[in-house]
Amino acid sequence: MNQFLIRPATVEDLERIGEIYNQEIRGGTATWNYTTHTMAEFQNWFQHLQKHQFPLLVVEDQSSGKVIGYANYDQFRSIQGFYKTVEHSIFLHPDYTGQGLGKQLLLRLIDIAKNQGMHVMVAAIDSENTASIHLHQKLDFVQTGYMPQVGEKFGQWRDLVLMQLNLDQP
Repeated sequence: MNQFLIRPATVEDLERIGEIYNQEIRGGTATWNYTTHTMAEFQNWFQHLQKHQFPLLVVEDQSSGKVIGYANYDQFRSIQGFYKTVEHSIFLHPDYTGQGLGKQLLLRLIDIAKNQGMHVMVAAIDSENTASIHLHQKLDFVQTGYMPQVGEKFGQWRDLVLMQLNLDQP
């Protein structure tokens, strides 16, 4: 049985993070980006997260030493009034889904957000990603919006589910 370690990401992890994210760009709908990102873009993103003290966590398969997923959050919107609201992302290599790793990563992000004094955590999820929607429901996120056909990927209009967790509540 594999052992997994969740830890803060380092610069050395960016190549593997990029592989995971770019694979989802090319073949999945968890992100609606079309164009893969370069290593320079991942480095700039990493520096942005560090500058604003936003977490970037990785999950490492300890048997192989390979990063197999990551999670982060960032400011929800770049308007001052949203400074206590964050939006998170979780990406796992497809071979490692369904093992509870997304839940572990999300619980860690929630804990960090609470410790940083954040007020709300937002999830923006493709409506067909039922596993993610169910995970968020299990962790007390509530659906606060449904936006039909607001995005497009692979020639299809995509619906977006908005969910949020109020972090101040016990």
